[in-house]
Amino acid sequence: MANYACENCKFRAKYDQNPKSLLGRFWRWHINFCPGWKAYFTSLPDEKKAELREKYKFVKYQ
Repeated sequence: MANYACENCKFRAKYDQNPKSLLGRFWRWHINFCPGWKAYFTSLPDEKKAELREKYKFVKYQ
């Protein structure tokens, strides 16, 4: 698996700390169309995808 900036994204960390923060909400909105997130997410094994889908309420790329 390639290294993706999404693993250590500062905006993602802001969401994890406080999902209602401005940067956290921006990050969550942004992943719906971000090509980097799509590449990262689709490269993950199914178990990790399921974990992220639940954690971030993410339903794209099924």
